[in-house]
Amino acid sequence: MRIIQIENGAGETARILVEFLEVAITSIVFLKGIYPPGAFERRKYMNLVVHSARHPELRDYIHSAVSGLHPFIQKGLVERVAVIFFNSDSIPVERFMFKLTVNQSYGSRVEEADLEFSLRSFFIKLPFSESLTRVLPQDCRWEITAYFQSLPQASTSKDAELWIPTDTQQGQQPPLITPIKS
Repeated sequence: MRIIQIENGAGETARILVEFLEVAITSIVFLKGIYPPGAFERRKYMNLVVHSARHPELRDYIHSAVSGLHPFIQKGLVERVAVIFFNSDSIPVERFMFKLTVNQSYGSRVEEADLEFSLRSFFIKLPFSESLTRVLPQDCRWEITAYFQSLPQASTSKDAELWIPTDTQQGQQPPLITPIKS
């Protein structure tokens, strides 16, 4: 988990953050072994070797979900992004949570190199977190969930139509938090 503060309206910072989330979510799905290793290929990102989805539907799901968050991250509306793994009864068994905090009063621009350095450390620590996570059941499923500070109105934004409001109770349960990067 990483708490990230970005300047409101910083399009470049939001773009870097969206790109990071796409690679991070793919890396988490690879780490959890939901798909066979052949479904992923090794790529370089921020001078690190990471895994990228080879299957077009998996790659497109992750890309479209995270890319759809870009305008909301830029406006500071996204509070958290989670990768949630469910058992066959649709009960969450494990969550990887990214908490995003947009600091409205941030006076100077976030340096891209500083931001990338912080995000890069997540990928360095992620493989070591495997021993801290649970073994998932064979018939599990997963999804990407975004928690907004306020729900965007579908009538005012085409981007809002990509997100389906859901039961907020599952995000309110007190979690067992194991920080990967803080």
